[in-house]
Amino acid sequence: MAARGPPGAAAAMAAPEPGRCAHFVLRKKRFCRMIPAPGKRFCGEHGHEEEQNDRKRIPCPLDPKHTVYEDQLEKHLKKCNSREKPKPVYFVQDINAGLKEVAEIPEKQVPLSSLSIEELQSLITRLKKASNGLELHLKEQILSHQALQEALSDPKNGESAFKHLKQQASILGTMEKLHLLGPGRCFVEFGAGRGKLSHWVDIALENVESVQFLLVERATTRFKVDGKHKRRDSIFERLQVDIQHLCLNLALRCLVESYTTCCDGKDEEPAPKRCRAAQTEVAPHKSAGNESTTEDHKPVAGIVIALCCHHKCDWTHYVGKEFFKSVGLGPVEFHYFQRMSSWATCGMQETTSKASTSEDSEDQTNDTEEHEHTLSRTASGSDTLQGIMSVEERKEIGCLCKRLIDHGRIEYLQQQGYKAALQYYTEPAVSLENVLLTAVPNPSLIPEPTI
Repeated sequence: MAARGPPGAAAAMAAPEPGRCAHFVLRKKRFCRMIPAPGKRFCGEHGHEEEQNDRKRIPCPLDPKHTVYEDQLEKHLKKCNSREKPKPVYFVQDINAGLKEVAEIPEKQVPLSSLSIEELQSLITRLKKASNGLELHLKEQILSHQALQEALSDPKNGESAFKHLKQQASILGTMEKLHLLGPGRCFVEFGAGRGKLSHWVDIALENVESVQFLLVERATTRFKVDGKHKRRDSIFERLQVDIQHLCLNLALRCLVESYTTCCDGKDEEPAPKRCRAAQTEVAPHKSAGNESTTEDHKPVAGIVIALCCHHKCDWTHYVGKEFFKSVGLGPVEFHYFQRMSSWATCGMQETTSKASTSEDSEDQTNDTEEHEHTLSRTASGSDTLQGIMSVEERKEIGCLCKRLIDHGRIEYLQQQGYKAALQYYTEPAVSLENVLLTAVPNPSLIPEPTI
């Protein structure tokens, strides 16, 4: 029988008594005194420990970040969260991934922070030359909508929630001005997050019939509001997919081109990188049987995108390549300009850190968090800038980069038959990312009916 010594004495024992269970009872500071079956080290009560000790754990072949018992591998692979799941009908691999022009894109880009003063000044000179003649002074059209007036005047909403509400109210006001709010519409919200923008559109169309909402979000989202709508005649559908793989005949290119190709497998360039909020209104259509023709698909009635995160854009995904080439620029310049675009929001860190103290943090979507995280790594730009230009000069250069990238999008939409424009839709105090892109079909480009 084991001696009962001081607290550390039992732990120092090399083994249990011969013929006794090998389980150490921590509470009693001794080994179990039960007698195990012949050939066993543990009694019936503690036999599971022997089983676990003898079993080998191996990394999961689907995701080595977690392990599984080797004898349970086959069963685990059938339910592992990392297993490949059946793809939905709207998933088409890389349908909007763009054409990767390997010959144009250098394998390794020199970081912005590694450029010399002369190289930076050369880039800025080319930026200003390419921007010469562009409309850089945008109109300020800060609107609102009655649907949000009650929420805007609710004192329970803190500073962060109030800012989000002002942005959403201005977007709805713009949609109303463009005659996009009406019956028989399907509203598609890209980068939907919690679905708040669609929520307010639904409120604005409370007495309107035949309204559908399609919310597209690649990330798993908590606190979704689209499942809480009480209206029975409003249809909400949520798709968890990256726009890169979304075959919906929607988004900048997904929106204005794929409805003519009808997912025929042709290589296409995608929409710009995920924007903070994109609301698109599409007229519903009918098609006979499984046949699909370009005449079955109605043009997109309007596009409204709150632009942000230009520093996450990619040349492969950019729809304005032709514009860049027309002004003597290419993928190398684009790479640096999209990085330099973060200079426009150099003051963002101070603004967002103050906002984060608000109790309404649940209103801040994954997009905002993603923007702040990336910004913290890119806003500083380069140590080379120290002593060369002031913060205000850097902001000016950053804004110029943004407008140049946005102008390529405008020209793309115009070439597709849309009347596109940029505007300031909220004050900089509300958001430094305060530019809205709008596009509606250009009536002058609609062909006259034949007789």
